[in-house]
Amino acid sequence: MVDGKDQDMLRRVTMASTKKFFDALGGQGAWGLPIRRALSEGPRRERAKDRAGSLEMTRSRECVSGGRTDASAFLEDSFLSPDVMGDGTVLPGSFLPTVCRAPAAAVWAHEDSARRPGAAADLGEELLFAKPNIFCHFSHGIGEPKYLAVTNVAHLHKLLVDVLDSYNEVNAVMNLVRGVRRADSTGEGPGPRSPRPASLGTTAISLRKGYGIPDLKVDLGAQYIKSAVKNVPSVFLMTDSQVAEEQFLVLINDLLASGEIPGLFTDDELENIISSVRPQVKSLGMNDTRETCWKFFIDKVRRQLKVILCFSPVGSVLRVRARKFPAIVNCTAINWFHEWPEDALVSVSARFLEETEGIQGDVKASISLFIAYVHTTVNEMSRLYLATERRYNYTTPKTFLEQIKLYQNLLARKRMELVAKIERLENGLMKLQSTASQVDDLKAKLAIQEAELKQKNENADKLIQVVGVETEKVSKEKAIADEEEAKVEVINKNVTEKQKACETDLAKAEPALLAAQEALDTLNKNNLTELKSFGSPPDAVVNVTAAVMILTAPGGKIPKDKSWKAAKIMMGKVDTFLDSLKKFDKEHIPEACLKAFKPYQGNPTFDPEFIRSKSTAAAGLCSWCINIVRFYEVYCDVAPKRQALEEANAELAEAQEKLSRIKNKIAELNANLSNLTSAFEKATAEKIKCQQEADATNRVISLANRLVGGLASENIRWAESVKNFKSQGVTLCGDVLLISAFVSYMGYFTKKYRNELMERFWIPYINKLKVPIPITEGLDPLSLLTDDADVATWNNQGLPSDRMSTENATILCNTERWPLIVDAQLQGIKWIKNKYGRELKAIRLGQKSYLDIIEQAISEGHTLLIENIGETVDPVLDPLLGRNTIKKGKFIKIGDKEVEYHPKFRLILHTKYFNPHYKPEVQAQCTLINFLVTRDGLEDQLLAAVVAKERPDLEQLKANLTKSQNEFKIVLKELEDSLLARLSAASGNFLGDTALVENLETTKHTASEIEEKVQEAKITEAKINEARENYRPAAERASLLYFILNDLNKINPIYQFSLKAFNMVFEKAIQKTAPAEEVKQRVINLTDEITYSVYMYTARGLFERDKLIFLAQVAFQVLSMKKELNPVELDFLLRFPFKAGALSPVDFLQHQGWGGIKALSEMDEFKNLDSDIEGSAKRWKKLVESEAPEKEIFPKEWKNKTALQKLCVLRCMRPDRMTYAVRNFVEEKMGSKFVEGRSVEFSKSYEESSPSTPIFFILSPGVDPLKDVEALGKKLGFTIDNGKLHNVSLGQGQEVVAENALDVAAEMGHWVILQNIHLVARWLSTLDKKVERYSTGSHEDYRVFISAEPAPSPESHIIPQGILENAIKITNEPPTGMHANLRKALDLFTQDTLEMCTKEIEFKCILFALCYFHAVVAERRKFGAQGWNRSYPFNNGDLTISINVLYNYLEANTKVPWDDLRYLFGEIMYGGHITDDWDRRLCRTYLAEYVRAEMLEGETLLAPGFQIPPNLDYKGYHEYINENLPPESPYLYGLHPNAEIGFLTVTSEKLFRTVLEMQPKETDSAGGTGVSREEKVKAMLEEILEKVPETFNMAEIMAKSAEKTPYVVVAFQECERMNILTNEMRRSLKELNLGLKELEAWTTDFALPTTVWLAGFFNPQSFLTAIMQSMARKNEWPLDKMCLSVEVTKKNREDMTAPPREGAYVYGLFMEGARWDTQTGVIAEARLKELTPAMPVVFIKAIPVDRMETKNMYECPVYKTRIRGPTYVWTFNLKTKEKAAKWILAAVALLLQV
Repeated sequence: MVDGKDQDMLRRVTMASTKKFFDALGGQGAWGLPIRRALSEGPRRERAKDRAGSLEMTRSRECVSGGRTDASAFLEDSFLSPDVMGDGTVLPGSFLPTVCRAPAAAVWAHEDSARRPGAAADLGEELLFAKPNIFCHFSHGIGEPKYLAVTNVAHLHKLLVDVLDSYNEVNAVMNLVRGVRRADSTGEGPGPRSPRPASLGTTAISLRKGYGIPDLKVDLGAQYIKSAVKNVPSVFLMTDSQVAEEQFLVLINDLLASGEIPGLFTDDELENIISSVRPQVKSLGMNDTRETCWKFFIDKVRRQLKVILCFSPVGSVLRVRARKFPAIVNCTAINWFHEWPEDALVSVSARFLEETEGIQGDVKASISLFIAYVHTTVNEMSRLYLATERRYNYTTPKTFLEQIKLYQNLLARKRMELVAKIERLENGLMKLQSTASQVDDLKAKLAIQEAELKQKNENADKLIQVVGVETEKVSKEKAIADEEEAKVEVINKNVTEKQKACETDLAKAEPALLAAQEALDTLNKNNLTELKSFGSPPDAVVNVTAAVMILTAPGGKIPKDKSWKAAKIMMGKVDTFLDSLKKFDKEHIPEACLKAFKPYQGNPTFDPEFIRSKSTAAAGLCSWCINIVRFYEVYCDVAPKRQALEEANAELAEAQEKLSRIKNKIAELNANLSNLTSAFEKATAEKIKCQQEADATNRVISLANRLVGGLASENIRWAESVKNFKSQGVTLCGDVLLISAFVSYMGYFTKKYRNELMERFWIPYINKLKVPIPITEGLDPLSLLTDDADVATWNNQGLPSDRMSTENATILCNTERWPLIVDAQLQGIKWIKNKYGRELKAIRLGQKSYLDIIEQAISEGHTLLIENIGETVDPVLDPLLGRNTIKKGKFIKIGDKEVEYHPKFRLILHTKYFNPHYKPEVQAQCTLINFLVTRDGLEDQLLAAVVAKERPDLEQLKANLTKSQNEFKIVLKELEDSLLARLSAASGNFLGDTALVENLETTKHTASEIEEKVQEAKITEAKINEARENYRPAAERASLLYFILNDLNKINPIYQFSLKAFNMVFEKAIQKTAPAEEVKQRVINLTDEITYSVYMYTARGLFERDKLIFLAQVAFQVLSMKKELNPVELDFLLRFPFKAGALSPVDFLQHQGWGGIKALSEMDEFKNLDSDIEGSAKRWKKLVESEAPEKEIFPKEWKNKTALQKLCVLRCMRPDRMTYAVRNFVEEKMGSKFVEGRSVEFSKSYEESSPSTPIFFILSPGVDPLKDVEALGKKLGFTIDNGKLHNVSLGQGQEVVAENALDVAAEMGHWVILQNIHLVARWLSTLDKKVERYSTGSHEDYRVFISAEPAPSPESHIIPQGILENAIKITNEPPTGMHANLRKALDLFTQDTLEMCTKEIEFKCILFALCYFHAVVAERRKFGAQGWNRSYPFNNGDLTISINVLYNYLEANTKVPWDDLRYLFGEIMYGGHITDDWDRRLCRTYLAEYVRAEMLEGETLLAPGFQIPPNLDYKGYHEYINENLPPESPYLYGLHPNAEIGFLTVTSEKLFRTVLEMQPKETDSAGGTGVSREEKVKAMLEEILEKVPETFNMAEIMAKSAEKTPYVVVAFQECERMNILTNEMRRSLKELNLGLKELEAWTTDFALPTTVWLAGFFNPQSFLTAIMQSMARKNEWPLDKMCLSVEVTKKNREDMTAPPREGAYVYGLFMEGARWDTQTGVIAEARLKELTPAMPVVFIKAIPVDRMETKNMYECPVYKTRIRGPTYVWTFNLKTKEKAAKWILAAVALLLQV
């Protein structure tokens, strides 16, 4: 029961949580004042008492779960229901509602109550499991709080709705669904950030780059100060995505446990805190010491600060954290969010659909049911998906809400598109219909236009005649004018020539004239006055003045007086004189003057230069005279020419005047002609215009007729389309509903599951709804979201053409969440990069400045692709994944930056992981899309590759044709859209728009041409495909092989292969294929070579034990693909569904084998097999008991059976030989080369490596594969000495060394060996990125060699997929079989070793025996538990050290110390590994048999037929082994051949079980008839539950026996355990019923049964101890001095009639390794194939130890099961005639169960 303290704690948590619950529901003041008052008192009172604080933890994370959204939906689960805790405790129901806006089912537990298993035990089952199990403070209405049970959910629902209505009457109306929607619209959803008290402020850490422990301390310190110093109650919220480092939880653990976090504050901060709280401490009357103040501060933090942790329970993270940081569980109340029930889903969807227009109310109800059904079925399918495919697909409430949101948005969008399409088509149809009616109007208009055109033509003709007459007149006058103009031109030319001659001559006179002018310029009043003043000037001056007087003589009358005096008179008035000179008529000098001047001119003194010395003025006058005369002389020469020029000018003037008169006349004629021409042109223009109008009308009529006729087919098709679109409008709500479900949920499923959900669940459910949802019959989900043109575009961009790839692309383009593509083969990412082109920003997390690129993409609205993400995403990006925008959706926080959020931003995530496990919160934020290659898609790609190699011309033609076909589809779509757009856009009289109509006609014509080309291309494509199909078998085989390779990771996760690596193998296989003349033979060769190349490539990386599994799978799948295999027979071979309970009528078949024969006989092909075996028992016995039955011929007609049918028969008869039989089967069907076991030389593997293809060595114990690397490196010049080989053994901080080595090697072209990378798990992701980074752009000689051990289990596998899948994997295993192991052991030594000891014979003899011993103990492991109870890592070092010890001891002792040597070898060297006592005994026994004095005489047999060799040299020992060692058999190890049968049977079982698991799971699920797997399991469980009997009533049983003897105590214990079994477990009903019957008989009167089934006890030791206790009490013997005596009787259980007087008869034991000979009463050799014969009844009694018989006894261990080891029960002494050592080596033991 829950004590008072527990109840108090539960009540406090309850009341506080209740208030927070309602606060959360209503926000500020939700649920009204009455509830607040009702709930506030309790918490206030309790808070004062609560010294421990209220630290809460909510564990949730959208995990297949989430909160409810409205009262009707969440009531059932919003309160605590009983749940089973980890220790089996069931807590009673207590009202502990979740603290969130969208509440869900919660499981809260306080640590005290959780520790008491009996807390719920005293409650009756009716009370414990009463439904509903809900308690709250208002179960009987609002008022005084009474914490009572709610007996009726409907009543509670009514109560809460009434309160909500009351609240809405006085407050703003609150709708709980809308509340969730508001939360969701911020990207939060009903997930981890919702649960918080609404009245408190919430704070969460904001991760940024480099955020670490110091930053977290700062944030927590701020919360402490805010809560306790500033007195602001708040909530600290932390999600697991914010746990950037596990060390964060150290602080959180301290916070939850005590509130005190060491080192949270600096000394200064501590002083400030203490100073701040000291006044409060004093006010409470407390002592204000530092300790008190600090305690007060921490206590206040614990009261004021609420902590909410939101952790995902998925995977092992939370479980591990809970162990490391116990406060996460111990100091929190746990609230587990469970998935929504169906009624909640229906309710929520109904609320959302209320706002959706255009859907009838009753249909909305059906849609709500369907949406909920979709979510539920996807949950179920996800569980099946996990069970069969091991893939995790989660659905969350956010997924569900996103489905509804997508449905609403898609419906609105599609409805608008549909309306637009209908309007456009109807507009086009209307235009076409109106065209025909317009033609008649156009014809009438054309008639009027033609009459008008005729009149205009007549007017124009008249005018043209008048214009002709006038034009002729102008032409005649123009001819005369032209003649006169020619004459004028001649005259003008003459005048010009003469004028030019005159001007030339005059130019010659110009210098003289200028000189004269210059001479005058030298004269002025002063110098003339000066000259005039001369009294008697020189003669030369007088001559000058005389000359001037002569030249200026008027009329040529030379003055007689030319004296100086006369000269002075001439110059009397200086100004007048000078002016007369300037105005002198230089062109008319009288002849007399010239004649008179001549004498002066010839006078030598008449020189200006000469005279200048006499007088400047006289010199000027002299110069003037000379030059003016000189000018005149030239001028006189030109005068005749000038005369002629004047005459010519006169003639020219007269001619020009005549020409002018003629031109004026022409101008008048031209003016008249121009007027006539204008009139004509106007008439002509009117005529042309009229003609054009008539032509246009005629053309429109013609175009209209052509348009109506040309678009006749469109007219019909568009009309049909309109009809279809209108009918589609009716079914749109159903069509979009199905499509929304498809986009929301289908992304991560494979083809099989997609089809199954759609065809077996969703569509049938829609069809059987009470109110049907209108939906298109046979709807293709993609038809509404995409069309042929889109798909063609995608295919041209590199998207594979298979259906699943198209579906994936459609989901990616239409999902409203971020797409996360799972794309191990990198096909999706190739298409995405081509699709988005330069708009795409591609990054990888962790690359340089990646956050800057992200911020830029967000702010600029780019599409961002994050490549190669792992299973977790950088926590900094969490707000981006969740779209947690701020500031009304305009910004988003990335780290500590606020980045503007562009509405066009789009994020695409990509992972290379083949099978990633993303947590539910990631899947809630993203749409996972399974882009993994499909079988069909890969087949087509490989077909293209093989044809490209074999027939490049054909493949190029195919590629071009495919591209053109896709382009045709795109162009046709564009043309159709263009046609409609133009026709629809045409307004008014669109037929008048000739360009438009012609465009429409051109478009139609182009479309027709393309249609023709498409048809032609289809014919060509068919021919190409026919040629290409010849090569399909090769592509089909390769595709099959790749998928088999892909499944190998189910055997061991280290077997990872990339498509890129496979393609390289594929291409090399094509190159290596033998040529052939015929295509058919070539394809056969190709298929065979591809198969073998893939096998060799794969096999070198497989362990030996897995190679046959791989071969068998290849053989079975290849034959299945060829239809050469009956799937029913293969299923039998793999499953072996034998008939239980069938007893074998023949002695050579086990019962199980006979059960298989009976099951096989029910098949038609094996009819009468059972009767034939019985009838021909001898023949079949010979077959069954032969050494190699798989090679024998079957009896009678059974020899004609197929190879597979023979395998089925052998599976029943000799399961131990099935590995050999399967190997033979593979050899028969595939060829001998597949089973020859050839190994690939390392140098060959190296040739296949490259900088992007490392070599990965899968390590095995005792093997060092890196020797091969060093040897090859030495040969190629890569050694450690020359610095070109870097050998790094990982561990002990070598990661930095390895990284530096990789950096140097990539740049310089070195080799790097990284050994044992499995030892540095945390560094592997760094290594993965390094290897990938250097895979491109590195030196061509750069190589990486990696080694690691495989993980012991798939769960512990840590090697990254990226490293494994691209690497060439090589396994190096130790040799198998005694021959190989013995030779290997001997190879550890040399001839020198054999000769090093002085006691050569003894040394050699013991050395060889130790080598044999080493081979035995190493190889014995293959026999499983019969070999060793536990597996031990024996290695070569054990042998080499033992030999060193042997040498030392022989050298140090005169005699061979046999006992010492055996002890050292058995207890120390090899025994040091051994932990099991029975194994230690085995080891000692081997040494006692192999290492003894007799061996020196050669009398020791190491194995039957193999004696210790004589004294030989090293080579002689090897030859002795080759010649004398018997063939491999269990006898070599001291075991019976049955041990090998067991070992081989187990191996065969594993082979078939593994191959069965690898079988393709794609099955035909379309039928939907048959019983589902879940229904079968459910029926089986119900059947088992019916058969499980009632538990024992312990009170009644205990009352039956007053005396509690040892047997009675054992009975009590067994009854209690049986009760637990029947309640908790489901075991074999046969065993269960048997055990119950024994107990029922025993507990009737507690008398010991006649025989006791020892195996039926939960604790057999207790019964055996009870035998000793009973005897000890009876005889008063000390218990510690007693032992059990075992006597094997000759009777079976049925022969026993009464129990013994003392001790007990027990039965149900089996012997393994030997048998019990009933006749002689001793252990004997087992019979062949009788693996675990049953023992007779065994009589067990207790005797004193000293009476125990030890002679001829074998101490036989008793185990519960064949596992041995930990199932040890007791040791029974059994009689033997042989030495006990024989049975020890044979591993003889008794088993309670087989």
